[in-house]
Formats: sequence, structure tokens, C-alpha cells
Amino acid sequence: MVLIFLAVSLLSCIAGSICGIGGGVIIKPVLDATGVMSVSAISFLSGCTVLAMSIVSVYKNLKAGNTKMNLKIATALAIGAAIGGVVGKIMFQSLKDAVGNENAVGMTQAIVLIVITLGTLVYTLYKHKIQTKRFDQIWLCVLIGLILGIMSSFLGIGGGPINLVVLAYFFSMSTKEAALSSLYIILFSQITSFCQTVFTGTIPDVSIIYLVVMIIGGVLGGTIGSKINKKINEQGVDKLFIALMIIIVLINIYNAVKFGMAL
Repeated sequence: MVLIFLAVSLLSCIAGSICGIGGGVIIKPVLDATGVMSVSAISFLSGCTVLAMSIVSVYKNLKAGNTKMNLKIATALAIGAAIGGVVGKIMFQSLKDAVGNENAVGMTQAIVLIVITLGTLVYTLYKHKIQTKRFDQIWLCVLIGLILGIMSSFLGIGGGPINLVVLAYFFSMSTKEAALSSLYIILFSQITSFCQTVFTGTIPDVSIIYLVVMIIGGVLGGTIGSKINKKINEQGVDKLFIALMIIIVLINIYNAVKFGMAL
């Protein structure tokens, strides 16, 4: 089982690093489908893995100068995401306490992910027909980052495909610029989410070996993904992104049914 967790984290983070979706949007539903541990534990492991991957990916991409990033806009978005990370974690904990049923929480997360992923897939397929915006107001960037941070932290996915759609539509970013900016935003939101979990003492019961293995997968995935990102063109990134969205939707449909039947 440890090898399965390593493989899932490694492959997810390679794809997540290339596309800028963080990897958690793959890790979370895949591990949920296995049913080997609680929804809370998987959300925590997913967040830690994505944090490790985003640190490596952002550092290596910026160091290599693969893609130019508007640091002003990206930082404003990241600040909003950092605040959103705290709010999203509070929302998750509140839902968990109110419902008192991990299956209900898991089903809610799966349904929300289905909606978000389908919307993202439709946008990606028709984005060449959509007129994008180019906002640069700091307050708006912080607000958008806040919303992204809430969603990523609540769902336990780190960032997810919605980041790319938002960055492309509201800021007219290219595929690769959006991917790097998304990882930058994910980095901030996951740092605050992790710190909040630690300081509030709400770390779920997880085996340390799984945590270590997942983080190793995240670091290796971020490293490998950054190298591939240098060699692949934007069309290749788009094709990989679309394929991942289809897979994620199918897995989340399975999870929603599985959690629903367990209620």
C-alpha cells in the first residue's frame, strides 16, 4: 500500500507541476476511491504533498526562467489565497463537525469537484472562442485569490483546475504563465492551511510513513514535472490538462456514488 501511495503522489505531482493544477485534485479523489483511510486524513496528506511539490516547482521554474510571471498580480492573488486557505480549512472543519459523518463530507467534496472540473473542461475546450479580460486592480486580485484559496483548502486539493481558468479568463495569461502563477498561489494557500492545522491541533490520525512517502513523491514529482515543462509546448500542456480533467470527473462520479451509498 505504501508503494501505491508513492506512485499516486509521484505521478499526480508530475502532471500537476506541468499543468499547474497542483496534483491534489488527482491525489484526493484517487485515494478517496481506495477507501483505505478517512476523508480528513486524505485531505491532510494531499495538502502536505501539494505543498512540497509547489515549493520545488515554483523554485525550479523561477530559477530556470522557464516562464515570465507577473509578480505583482501573482503575489496579490497569493495573499488572498493564503487568507482563503485559513477560511477554507475552517469551513471544512465546521462541515465535518456539523455533519459528523466522513462519508457525507466526502460526497460533498466529490460533487463540488465534479461541477468545478466539468466547468473547467468546457472552458478549456472552447477558450479560443472566449474573450478574456486583463484586470490588474490589486483589491480584485486579492478577492479572486481569496475565493481560490477557500475552494482549494476546503476541498483538500491544493489548487486544482479552477486556478487555470480564472487566471486565463481574468488576466489573459498564457497556459504556461497560468500554470506557474497557479503553483505560486497554491504554495501560499497550502502554507497557511498547514500552519492552521498544526496550530489548532486538528491534524488527523495518519501514519508517519504515509506522510513521508507522499512528501517524497511530491518533491520528486515537482522536480520531474518542472523539467518536462521546459520541453513541452503549450498545446501539449493543454492536451494533458484535458485528459486529466476527464479522468478526474470519472473518478469523482465514482466517489460521489460510493460515499452516497455508505450514508
